[in-house]
Amino acid sequence: MSNVPELTSANFDDTVKEGVTLVDFWAEWCGPCKMIAPLIDELAADFDGKAKVGKINIDNEGDLAAKFNVSSIPTLLILKDGEEANRFIGVTSKSDLAAALDSATS
Repeated sequence: MSNVPELTSANFDDTVKEGVTLVDFWAEWCGPCKMIAPLIDELAADFDGKAKVGKINIDNEGDLAAKFNVSSIPTLLILKDGEEANRFIGVTSKSDLAAALDSATS
């Protein structure tokens, strides 16, 4: 079971408004999303205290997917103070995501 919280329309803005947040747009039926789920969990642990990590199920939160023009999944966004700083579409390596998070948090 993942320790990464689900983000919803109700908690999204408060979660991402300050600091750096990695947001994973995913769906239950998405095979590649399931492939990277353990990587997202690892990044959440690695960056604990430096960056927040959250998941958005696009089937439940279509408004958030539309707000960020997410048209394919997995899509991973790095937000800094609520603004998009980086975007990765598709399966992405942990090292690429970690480097982008390091850059955003420094």
